[in-house]
Amino acid sequence: MHKEYINPDALSNPPGYTHVVAVTGGTTLYISGQIALDGEGRLVGEGDLRAQTEQGFRNIVTALAAAGATFADVVKINFYILNYQPEDRFIIREVRDRYIPAENPPANTLVGVAALAVEGLLLEVEAVAVIA
Repeated sequence: MHKEYINPDALSNPPGYTHVVAVTGGTTLYISGQIALDGEGRLVGEGDLRAQTEQGFRNIVTALAAAGATFADVVKINFYILNYQPEDRFIIREVRDRYIPAENPPANTLVGVAALAVEGLLLEVEAVAVIA
């Protein structure tokens, strides 16, 4: 398997993500959107975006590990944020940066949404990973 991280000179310098990740070979893992529910199905961090982001990332770690992967294998992350405000980006980035590799970070998308699947959720995060 080979991963190539590409940031074209004609695009802005991305803070903590890569514009293009090209992968050849390997097995692709699609991690469903993870939310702030713990293993017992209880909402973690009601009204607290940081706490919900932390739980979402912990859930992704668990899902990746079940498939033999880590965050080093993640090539794309999508965020869906309830009633997104620009300052939310800094909270999410602070948590995200503790999980993703500083060198060759994954591609990234952040979308503000009007609603999520479960009442009380502020964030859903999904990932795509590639393993050998």
